[in-house]
Amino acid sequence: MDNPLTPEVLADPVTLTRVLVDIESVSRNEKELAGYVEEVLRKVPHLSVSRLGNTVMARTDLGRDQRIVLAGHLDTVPINNNFPSELRGDLIYGCGTSDMKSGVAYALHLAVMVPNPRYDVTYFFYEAEEIESRYNGLFLVSEAHPEWLDADFAVLLEPTHGVVEAGCQGTMRSLVSTLGRRAHSARSWHGVNAIHGASEVLRRLNEYQARTVTIDGCAYREGMNAVRISGGVAGNVVPDRCDIEVNFRFAPDRTVAEAETHLREVFAGFDVVITDSAAGALPGLGAEPAREFLAAVGEAPIGKLGWTDVARFAAMGIPALNFGPGDPNLAHHPDEHVEISKVRDGAATLHRWLAA
Repeated sequence: MDNPLTPEVLADPVTLTRVLVDIESVSRNEKELAGYVEEVLRKVPHLSVSRLGNTVMARTDLGRDQRIVLAGHLDTVPINNNFPSELRGDLIYGCGTSDMKSGVAYALHLAVMVPNPRYDVTYFFYEAEEIESRYNGLFLVSEAHPEWLDADFAVLLEPTHGVVEAGCQGTMRSLVSTLGRRAHSARSWHGVNAIHGASEVLRRLNEYQARTVTIDGCAYREGMNAVRISGGVAGNVVPDRCDIEVNFRFAPDRTVAEAETHLREVFAGFDVVITDSAAGALPGLGAEPAREFLAAVGEAPIGKLGWTDVARFAAMGIPALNFGPGDPNLAHHPDEHVEISKVRDGAATLHRWLAA
């Protein structure tokens, strides 16, 4: 099949968004799209291109004083009766329109159309962001070629509805367990019901007062919630164990260790096992490219409520922001869509910022 990413398509970020959406790339199935992207970028004279798995990296080497990263993931969540794309007025509907092929369109458009940027630029088109971290293209690059990630500033083209979302929350998952003693339910007084014991865990969660923290003018609201409960042995047995899965979203002023200490304090007296955690990212607004980017956007940033790959850059000491045309509230939604006007406005903003 001929590459659908023709010069005419690459020149228009709106048309490019639709074409990208119409190339199915559910996580672990990015090979076709990555191949098209690689083929196009290898023909661009001002870029050098490398590939790791289904992650494509392209970079300029113009001798600029600073280097920035523009990054977007190629994969989407599974299709849900929303493929291929559909145009309705000012809206493009389809899987990945918001999260985040409209953002990928920005990076691909700029990589081809801006041969002389004011900074050296590294573009990442990476795989498997929507699934387990071990498959994530940026993670795999950090393990195999960390030098590819070297930069002074990074922009993740995640959906933000056209505003700058700075940094991100950290996240922690844990199992809070209650223990009891099994007995026949006909003689329940001989046992201790672990599911009933979970009521104290739920009470603490209901009464939990979450912080809102403001950092560099950006507000980060924390949250601690039960997201799953499991327990029970059989229909006639008093259960001896109940596990409550708790997700703690914490502001980036807490380290992972501090978040764990706090969570254990909240559930003092219960068995707590941390099953997964990822640090947040501070806003990172002080870097010179970040200040110039904010000036190009012309609006004050807000805090990112959620975890994104900006945290990977923050862990390396690289300030990073989120900026993309899609509405994050539509990510993974069957009616996912993006506004054409947002795509055009954001592309113009990035071009204004990058063009020398």
